[in-house]
Amino acid sequence: MEQGKTEQARHPALDYHEFPKPGKLEVRATKPLANGRDLSLAYSPGVAEACLEIKADPANASRYTARGNLVAVVSNGTAVLGLGNIGAIASKPVMEGKAVLFKKFAKIDCFDIEVNESDPEKLADIVCALEPTFGAINLEDIKAPDCFIVERICRERMKIPVFHDDQHGTAIVVGAAATNALRVAGKRFEDIRIVSTGGGAAGIACLNMLLKLGARRENIWLCDIHGLVHEGREIDMNPQKAEFAQISDKRTLAEVIDGADLFLGLSGPGVLTPEMVGRMAKRPIIFALANPMPEILPELAREVAPDAIIATGRSDYPNQVNNVLCFPFIFRGALDVGATQINDAMEIACIEGIAALARATTSAEAAAAYQGEKLTFGADYLIPKPFDPRLIGVVASAVARAAIETGVATRPMPDLEAYKRGLDGSVFKSALIMRPVFHAAAQAERRIVFAEGEEERVLRAANAMIEETTDKPILIGRPEVVESRCERAGLPIRPGRDFDLVNPENDPRYRDYWGTYHELMARQGVTPDIARAVMRTNTTAIGAVMVQRGEADSLICGTFGQYLWHLNYVTQILGREGRHPVGALSLMILEDGPLFIADTHVHPEPTPEQITEAVIGAARHVRRFGLAPKIALCASSQFGNLDCDTGRRMRAALAMLDAAPRDFAYEGEMHIDAALDQDLRDRIFPGGRFEGAANVLIFANADAASGVRNILKMKGGGLEVGPILMGMGNKAHIVTPSITARGLLNMSAIAGTPVAHYS
Repeated sequence: MEQGKTEQARHPALDYHEFPKPGKLEVRATKPLANGRDLSLAYSPGVAEACLEIKADPANASRYTARGNLVAVVSNGTAVLGLGNIGAIASKPVMEGKAVLFKKFAKIDCFDIEVNESDPEKLADIVCALEPTFGAINLEDIKAPDCFIVERICRERMKIPVFHDDQHGTAIVVGAAATNALRVAGKRFEDIRIVSTGGGAAGIACLNMLLKLGARRENIWLCDIHGLVHEGREIDMNPQKAEFAQISDKRTLAEVIDGADLFLGLSGPGVLTPEMVGRMAKRPIIFALANPMPEILPELAREVAPDAIIATGRSDYPNQVNNVLCFPFIFRGALDVGATQINDAMEIACIEGIAALARATTSAEAAAAYQGEKLTFGADYLIPKPFDPRLIGVVASAVARAAIETGVATRPMPDLEAYKRGLDGSVFKSALIMRPVFHAAAQAERRIVFAEGEEERVLRAANAMIEETTDKPILIGRPEVVESRCERAGLPIRPGRDFDLVNPENDPRYRDYWGTYHELMARQGVTPDIARAVMRTNTTAIGAVMVQRGEADSLICGTFGQYLWHLNYVTQILGREGRHPVGALSLMILEDGPLFIADTHVHPEPTPEQITEAVIGAARHVRRFGLAPKIALCASSQFGNLDCDTGRRMRAALAMLDAAPRDFAYEGEMHIDAALDQDLRDRIFPGGRFEGAANVLIFANADAASGVRNILKMKGGGLEVGPILMGMGNKAHIVTPSITARGLLNMSAIAGTPVAHYS
């Protein structure tokens, strides 16, 4: 069973890395090169001026080059994930992935560097020689004890931060979790007995961090694959392990576990048994961090210790110990103040920031990102979630402050509170914006019917849904066609086994479906013969009838055909109980943040009443992504300077919005550039209703909205999520023929999110 799941996940993972272009990274120019003058500034002769400034003062490299925001992720591939020594080139996908996390979470640029060098001293020489290029070094997946040697040499010789994340990143997150676990258990570091398994880099670093937090060395019992690390042991020893050697005749984990307050596992599956847990202290703390299978499953531990406080490395249990809580933000703070190193004070500040964040009141954004979970400090919420948007502001500013206070900052900041506010404001400027929607969808099991079930993009989206969500795909299509196309595409899913299939040519529910359609449409000229024909040939109508009958929760259609054609049948069948199409809202994920656009499809020339509905609907939907709406009403005129049709309709809509209290920011009418540029807006109309760039643009005609959407998608590098059909209670969404399989997966997550108070 487990082997089948692994094989099922293999092809999508390989496709993800290969298409549409190989790898996960690319290099982009940040300055224009549009003419000869640009070229003369970027290269010869203008570039010489920047070179001379840096020669005069090397610190100027951070002013005139990307060095101050550039990190090297360096590995020799000797200890990659759970794969072991797979070599430098095989480690490249992991290092690229780490670089992506730096960029997405903290806006830090990265080069991944894989080095064919197994000698730790030679590897350290290579890393040290890279200092002119980078603002910091992240060492990754280097085996112990070599990693200790490499890091020590680099830290001694380099004047930029060097951080081995497998050691210190893990140790910081463990330190934060342990700090809060002891608070919940009513215990203190200096009093507890600690038993640890795993003598690798992460394990040793975690124990050293616990010492810094107050644990006593004599109370720490370290075991590895050979048993207890004890005085006189010679097998598989190194100086780092030897520091924790105990004077004892005990030799096994089972012998030293009695009375342990904290079990720290960084070893392998099944190492800790329920019987051992039963012999630990009252209210035991169990950090079973082996991945993917922990040293003990939480449910087994709780059978013998119901009050145990448990953390794992997995996302499907509470208290996931994940390095992403730490490394992007500690580097962000270090780079921003030009730190020459990452010292103990900065690491402790990182721990304190993470721990305090879990104890603080949950933010609205974090609640939106993790709907359905109780994010209240306690045994099941010791550390923040990886996608808590407050992490960057809290952790990076704490690290920056510690660097300044300990004298390792070369560019101290006069106003750390302003720095923190700036970080907080950058949180959602990435594709991570979809995470709240996927997480909300994971809290419920909804049935999503796809009208065009024979389409390969739909089949790939259904496969991804099965792997990534709890939603159930239902496909409309001919069984033999669906089966053959799954086979041709190399997809492991099959109708009947992995998803339900509705065959429009021969389905046992056919009579029920045409009967339902006829009942709904009999007074709109639809005869029984027409109803029978529609239910044989129109897959959009079939899907809508399924939703109306309660056999599916939401319909996705539109991978081919004209939008308004699909909308006609969706409205006929599902436009009841107060539901009616309000507008189509597209989310464009851009380099500098998300931008929502409406109405792109529903109303070609919306009335003021329809514009008002679109604004209110957009505000509700934007909040699904954890964002505060800032809505601009866009027209040919600006704040009444032209008496034109679009301006008049927008001004009328503004008056309607003003007629009742609103819990979101909106302003208009205005041009797009004014909506996105506060300085320009302030020159035209000082004292507007919101600050910064608008994140929602509402247009007075569909041509303008759709045109902007398509330009951003085709020429602006934007990734579209949508269109989201507003006003239909999440019962249906109509996509466009250009949508990708990934876009369909995004729409399935939106359709899979339960709707209570918005439409």
